[in-house]
Amino acid sequence: MAADDAYARLAGTLERIRHASGCARLTDVLDAQGLSLETGIPEPAVRTLLAGGRAETIPVAQRVRQRLDFLRETRRRDDGKRYTLEEIAAAAGVTRQTMSEWRKKGMPSLESADRLRRFFLLPPGFFFADEPEALHEALQQRLHELEYKSDPLGQLRTPEILRLAARGFVSPSGVRAMAQWAEAVTRPGEADAASQDHASQDHKERVP
Repeated sequence: MAADDAYARLAGTLERIRHASGCARLTDVLDAQGLSLETGIPEPAVRTLLAGGRAETIPVAQRVRQRLDFLRETRRRDDGKRYTLEEIAAAAGVTRQTMSEWRKKGMPSLESADRLRRFFLLPPGFFFADEPEALHEALQQRLHELEYKSDPLGQLRTPEILRLAARGFVSPSGVRAMAQWAEAVTRPGEADAASQDHASQDHKERVP
């Protein structure tokens, strides 16, 4: 049931991205390779998930070992070389022998996994989250950006304006001015006219 819930959440996110982007094929608007690097999910599996398919179900310990190997293959030091097992082990706070054992069997403790996550600036759940859950989380920022860009009034929904509206501090003239401004935003060239109308209305209401 947990896996079904994760796939359902991912499907909802993918549908919102389709709607916000206006693009039916998600690989046209999403970088599968970048998502793979971020989540530790192999790129073919990312593409399968974006197409609505399901990833292969594997035990947690095997998934963690795969992502440890993926981490070593994809992350590079400042000089462009791969991290050695000794360097990765030191980042995890364990010995090289322990690291080697993890790669063959077993898995790191939560504390060691978190040390690695912070050292390599990985997202939460990088080692343990299953594929649909990891991809769902990675897509949230992209979804937010796409929905913001697709909403011409998104810039008006600032915390300040929402807070004033919730408290009832916006006067009727203010509401009219905001409506004129919102319309001007979607019609280039009319912003100045809306501002002038607002100033004129405010002047009339202040005159006794």
